[in-house]
Amino acid sequence: MATTVLIPARLASSRLPEKPLADLGGVPMVVRVAQRVAHALPTNTQVVVACDSPRIVDACEAFGVQALLTRIDHASGSDRLAEACQLLGLADEDIVVNVQGDEPLIDTDLVAAVANLLKQHPQASMGTAAHALQDGADFYDPNVVKVVCDAAGMAMYFSRAPIAWWRDRPADAAHTLPHPAPLRHIGIYSYRAGFLRSFPTLAQAPMEISEALEQLRALWHGHKIAVYVSASVPGPGVDTPQDLERVRRLLAQG
Repeated sequence: MATTVLIPARLASSRLPEKPLADLGGVPMVVRVAQRVAHALPTNTQVVVACDSPRIVDACEAFGVQALLTRIDHASGSDRLAEACQLLGLADEDIVVNVQGDEPLIDTDLVAAVANLLKQHPQASMGTAAHALQDGADFYDPNVVKVVCDAAGMAMYFSRAPIAWWRDRPADAAHTLPHPAPLRHIGIYSYRAGFLRSFPTLAQAPMEISEALEQLRALWHGHKIAVYVSASVPGPGVDTPQDLERVRRLLAQG
């Protein structure tokens, strides 16, 4: 059961053009992510960038990072990862961890924990992560995805709505949270390679279309998703020029 970290990277970005190649201290952002993950995980862990542009491949190879050129017309990141699994010839039982290429400050302990989920939970096809919400406003924010889990730590549902609903919320509790605090989903995943290869062939779930949350497809088709609950809040990702400047400042501070 080998582990491969796949980092999807797409050159086009509406809010930050050519985001994977954005300079962070003389190193392209996607390379920073790959290096950070590779330095913190066991040496036998394969770290590969799955991208849609020869320019990204060249940038990665210039820094000794393995990169695969995948099709440019993939509808989603999971489709790109499925093609990368095929190109790499991964065995069905191998574990694939999906780390986003715009998270140069990602907690490497979180990556390791999500990878280990599938070793700890043989009934699960996928693994992901969450942390307890700290801001009451996030509970009602549709841009903040929430998850509820069962007693075994398996995801029951993901939603942009405030779940589990606080029925007995006091009238004056505008920005407070119930106890225990609801869980905010963290967008990192692990997959069994065989399942990941088959995922793009599964029919979309009605609730997936409504919520615009791809992971609901797995639940709708009866697959289990194990959830690691992190004690810490993940570092900031990069979606906009302002995010990029903030990460540059954080990296400069060491």
